[in-house]
Amino acid sequence: MGGISDKLHLAREKLWGGPPKSKEERRLLLKIDWFILSFCCAAFFCNYLDRSNINNAYVSGMKEDLHMHGNQITRITAVFTAGYVIGMIPNNLMILRVAPHIWFPFTILAWGLLTLGTFAVTSVTQIYCIRFFQGIFESSTFIGTQYILGSWYTSSELGKRTALFTASGLLGQMISGALQSGIHKTLHNHHGIAGWRWLFIIDACITIPIAVYGLILFPDTPERTRVGYLTAEEKQLAVSRLPKRRETRLDWSVWKRVLGRWHFYAFAVLWAIGGELESLGKHNLLGLYLQDMGRSISDRNNYPMVGFGIGIIATLLSGIYIDLTGQHWHMGLYVSVVGIVASVMVLVYRPEGLIFAGHYIAGQVWCVQTVFFAWANWVCRRDKEERSIVLATMNMSNNAWTAWWSIVFYSADMGPRFTRGCWAMVACGGVLAVWCSGIKWMQEREERARKEEIALEEVGTREEGV
Repeated sequence: MGGISDKLHLAREKLWGGPPKSKEERRLLLKIDWFILSFCCAAFFCNYLDRSNINNAYVSGMKEDLHMHGNQITRITAVFTAGYVIGMIPNNLMILRVAPHIWFPFTILAWGLLTLGTFAVTSVTQIYCIRFFQGIFESSTFIGTQYILGSWYTSSELGKRTALFTASGLLGQMISGALQSGIHKTLHNHHGIAGWRWLFIIDACITIPIAVYGLILFPDTPERTRVGYLTAEEKQLAVSRLPKRRETRLDWSVWKRVLGRWHFYAFAVLWAIGGELESLGKHNLLGLYLQDMGRSISDRNNYPMVGFGIGIIATLLSGIYIDLTGQHWHMGLYVSVVGIVASVMVLVYRPEGLIFAGHYIAGQVWCVQTVFFAWANWVCRRDKEERSIVLATMNMSNNAWTAWWSIVFYSADMGPRFTRGCWAMVACGGVLAVWCSGIKWMQEREERARKEEIALEEVGTREEGV
């Protein structure tokens, strides 16, 4: 029995991190895992559910009902992305001023109501307007949660929690396809409402209760939390168990600190490139291919789910790997190769099985969200304002890039082959491998300099004591 117990303990440590140092810390981790991860994962699930539903609706009757043509679905994505970019940094700075348990639920409620409003649209122009404002509010969730996770968890805990959070978003995309497929079979024209319109109604009904949950139970950050389920001792432990941070201020000096370091520029470019390796899934190219081939609505929604399922597995495994090794750049090199291989398979095009295989292999690339944001969280851990801005800028850089990149390389009227976009992914894979190696070199140089600085300070302290 002792041997089995030891093996289970080792497995738990490998999968979820080292054991807490005390019973008190174990109790604290159980509480924050439940209340933080449950809310953040539910919010991100709804975030992607409400974001990807437009693609499922498009291949399920919306295109015909609204008389859409050309690249209008691609323009809808671009308009959403523009709103997302505009709202990103303001949203992330707002959680430094307004309690997150108030700001997060407010933005969730706002985009939930906008999702609900989409069911009643009668023109593509109305969708443009709704999706722009939906993008502004949805931009609070991903980066805001990355900041919150970095505020509560240690380096050995962060990767796996980030992976679980990111996987919940992929699950939202996966479930959106299943929902639309099921709705089309059971609710299409029920009460005179088309199946694709029911999708927005049901998604809103799932989203809005999450806002209420967060308003009541989300604990904010360790320094600001006032929730009743944490004792005074646990609140103090939540602060003391993390590496000591320098005292910094949210004023104009933050820009001097941020712009004077390499972190801001290196990670912004990293995610601008890395995020484009997700393009096969992000733009629903397999769904568009199946639509162009005249496949059924169920096929258009169900087959792409496999790629998201593979992405969930890859995301969780990558979180475990980076927590065990601390080598984020290894995963960067891996997804570079995966992106290149998947794109070449789609480019070859026939037999048709190569297209499916390429899209499914590309599902692994979704893990870069976990890897790259955990990497930036750790490198910027000593300055909370810098960390907030760098994380927001990363996401902003990719979305700003995607706003025009999707139109140039992945416009819906370029299907079914999307040759230009696949070659663009091959190029991104090569550049990403080089960029990850460069960041690793800069990180090691910075850590050596910090160790030398600490050593000199210790020498000076000893000399003063003598």
